[in-house]
Amino acid sequence: MQYLHDVWVNWFEGEENGYNVCHFHEWKREDVIELLDQVPLLYISRDLFEYIENDLSELPALLLEEIYQKSYLRKNHERTTVDYACVLTDGNRIIAIDTIGYQIPIRKSRIIPRHEQLVYEMIQQEEPRRFEIPRNAYKKEHHILSPSPIEMRGLTRKERQLKQLLYMALDHLYTSKNVSELRYWFTEWEPDQYRNIQHLSFEELWTPFYSAIKSGWSKEHVLLCERMIKGQPFFERLWEVETQSVNEKPPLWH
Repeated sequence: MQYLHDVWVNWFEGEENGYNVCHFHEWKREDVIELLDQVPLLYISRDLFEYIENDLSELPALLLEEIYQKSYLRKNHERTTVDYACVLTDGNRIIAIDTIGYQIPIRKSRIIPRHEQLVYEMIQQEEPRRFEIPRNAYKKEHHILSPSPIEMRGLTRKERQLKQLLYMALDHLYTSKNVSELRYWFTEWEPDQYRNIQHLSFEELWTPFYSAIKSGWSKEHVLLCERMIKGQPFFERLWEVETQSVNEKPPLWH
């Protein structure tokens, strides 16, 4: 087995979608960075990589056995064993995972460019390891609270977070079934459609409204999000976190 040493990781916890596991250039100064003193590297199939990167389902038992207590975390000059952690690659993508003792990849991280290059060099003469995806794995379905990667393509970390916040507000609106409120927001989005909007039912309005919103990201999206969350403390707090954060990395991470 091959190992990487002195690997900086920025754990994103409970993320089922790989687009929320930010690459190095999107790491923030306020992110908590850890140092893996040693971590095993596994070259796996594309299907398994996709399954691990974009889900929170059970990992193959043989993979867990392979990596058990072979990783070490360095913190305050102390070296501690990590039960199930590793760096995975399919030859094109790379991700680090830590199950924090469970059988699913609870924590996920990208690694810094220097280590990415090292990974690709280390697997040049290797073949992908074959691990079977657990039989009880289900086919993942995307929805408003777990958007498709297509809807997030090309967006920055801040834009992705704000778009997901907007989706949370939209989900709240959908759950309420308040047709008057939906008509109001649809008119805000497409004022030229005011007359048509007033004569449609909630379900007739919802599909075209949601379809229009989920395409891309713009200043209009930002404005709609800011207006929809107003007066909702939890959403407002998330808005503040994303709009006031500083995206600067200390030199130590380079």
